[in-house]
Amino acid sequence: MQAVKRVEIVIDTLELDRVLELLEQSGISGYTVLRNAEGKGQRGVRSGDDVTRVFQNSYVLAACSAEELERVVTALRPVLKRVGGVCLVSDALWLMH
Repeated sequence: MQAVKRVEIVIDTLELDRVLELLEQSGISGYTVLRNAEGKGQRGVRSGDDVTRVFQNSYVLAACSAEELERVVTALRPVLKRVGGVCLVSDALWLMH
């Protein structure tokens, strides 16, 4: 197994393309996206059934090295500050196959 940093991002769906672009620019080429994430945060309840996508969130899961993490955090911070959202980082083990 390989030690990695697990990055979880919940972001407004309208900002998803920008977030994915920032991940790739930071060296992260693999990620998983779950659209229509529902929940409640500082901006109230977000339901995944909005037709216009204006009030929808997406969840992004990625794994990276510590060096890549620094680039990701630097790139994501301005977006999160501007539009809100959540970015959680934790230690994880990658089961290589």
